Amino acid sequence: MLIGEVARRSGVSARMLRHYESLGLVQPTGRSHAGYREYADEDIRRIFHVESLRSLGLSLRDVKRALEDPGFTPSGLVDDLIRRTRERIAKETELLTRLRRIGDAEPSGWPDVLQVVALLHALGSDSPERRQRAALATPTPVEALVEAALNETDPNVAGALRWALAQSGDGGPTLLAEGLRSPRPEVRRRAVQALAEIPTDTATALLRQTLTDTDIAVRRYAAMILGTRGVADTIPTLIDMIVEEVNDVDAADALSVLANDPALAERIATGLAGRLSPGDTAAPARRRITQALADIPGTTATRTLEKLSDDEDRGVALTAAYLLDRRTQR
Repeated sequence: MLIGEVARRSGVSARMLRHYESLGLVQPTGRSHAGYREYADEDIRRIFHVESLRSLGLSLRDVKRALEDPGFTPSGLVDDLIRRTRERIAKETELLTRLRRIGDAEPSGWPDVLQVVALLHALGSDSPERRQRAALATPTPVEALVEAALNETDPNVAGALRWALAQSGDGGPTLLAEGLRSPRPEVRRRAVQALAEIPTDTATALLRQTLTDTDIAVRRYAAMILGTRGVADTIPTLIDMIVEEVNDVDAADALSVLANDPALAERIATGLAGRLSPGDTAAPARRRITQALADIPGTTATRTLEKLSDDEDRGVALTAAYLLDRRTQR
C-alpha cells in the first residue's frame, strides 16, 4: 500500500508518515518499482500503535521507547503522564476561572479587561500590602474576592476582603456557602467571618447552618454573630463560652441582645443560674456569669443576683450586690 492510500485509511497525513520514518518510528517495508514507499500490513498496525500511544500524551521519543525497548515498563511513564495531565488541567482550570471572572466584571473595552487582570494578579501577590490595595479597589469580581477571603491568612488583608465582600451585593453569600462546605476548618471559619459582615437574611440563614459544625471555633463564632441577630438557638453555646472564658464579653453582649425578648431573658437567666453551683463552677466562672446577668432583665435574673450577693467568693458577692443596686436605681 502506497503512502497516499495509507494516509487516507489511517488518518495520518503523508507528511507525518514521512516524519515517523525519519525518526525510525515506522519504516515502510519495501519500495515499488518506481521507488515509492510501500507499507505492509505490519507497518500499518505499527502506525496505529504509534497513534494510540500519542493519544495518551506520550512524546514521539517515549513512543519509540515503548515500541522498541523490551525492558520498557509503562507504569512509571503512566504515573508521569497522570502528574503532567493534572498539572495541565490545573492550569487550564485557573485560566477558565480567570476568564470567567473577567466576564463577570462585564468589561466594556480592553482597558477594563486589563484593569481586571491587574486586580486579579494583585490579589494573588506575595505582598500583603498589594493584596490589601487590590481588595479595596473597585470593581473586583465577587468570585475573586470570595476565593481570596477564604484563603487569606494576613488579618489586615482578610479584613479588607471581608469589607469588600460586604459592599459587593447579593452574590457574596451564595459563593461563601461553598466555603462552609470545605473539609478544612480554617476555610469554614473564614467563610463564617465573611458572612458575619453581611447583614442579610441569606447570610443569616447560612450562618445558622454552622451552629452544628464539627469545629467548635466555627460554632462559637457563628453563635456570637447570630446571637446579635436574635437567633435563640445560640443561647447554650453563648452560655458555655461565658463559663469557659472564650470571648466571654462578646458572648455576654450577644445574650444581652437576645434578652430584649422577655421570654428569652427568662430562658437566658435560667441557663446562667444553672451553671452557678459552687461545687461545680470555680469562682472566676461564677464572676463571669454574675457579670453576664447585668444586662439580663426579669425576675429570674434578679433572684439569681440576690443569691449571689451572699456568695462565698467576695468578688462574686460584691459584683452581685453592685448590680442589684443598679437595678433598684433604674
